[in-house]
Amino acid sequence: MPRPLWVFGYGSLIWNPGFPVEQSVTARLDGWRRSFCMTSIHYRGTLSVPGLVLALDAAPGEGCAGVAFRAATGTEAETLAALRERELISRAYLEQWLPVELTTGETVEALVYVIDPAHQQYCGHLDLETQARIIARAAGERGPNRDYLLNTVAHLEQLGIDDPDLCWLATRVRALGNEPAS
Repeated sequence: MPRPLWVFGYGSLIWNPGFPVEQSVTARLDGWRRSFCMTSIHYRGTLSVPGLVLALDAAPGEGCAGVAFRAATGTEAETLAALRERELISRAYLEQWLPVELTTGETVEALVYVIDPAHQQYCGHLDLETQARIIARAAGERGPNRDYLLNTVAHLEQLGIDDPDLCWLATRVRALGNEPAS
């Protein structure tokens, strides 16, 4: 494990890192894109009504803007253990150490959780409308799937990070919430 420990957040880690943070800097990870390409059967859905969560899907030529967090000095081992418990709950994510470019101009090696496209929870083929309908109805042990989406979009906007697909999804999920149940 590199020291200091940097972790790249692109979804819920942005608004809930879950570990002591000494420094946070907006950053970019090349070759990957943020996508609702993973079904959630724990945190934002169930086995009977799966939700969707964000993952990094391989995308040569693209990049993902997010936040690089430097774990507080002396908490590296505990941070790594907590992240593994949280992120590897179903083994759909792969743990990788990848170069992340900070907006300060520095490049750091960061811990990044990316989707395993061979895992049964991978669903990178879903169009945005299908994603919106799933997100609008699902809920899991950490609450409604829509809250996960809306929190992520709100925090990306606060950071000045534009994600047109997530903005479209937020608008559509809000509209679906206002539609009468059929």
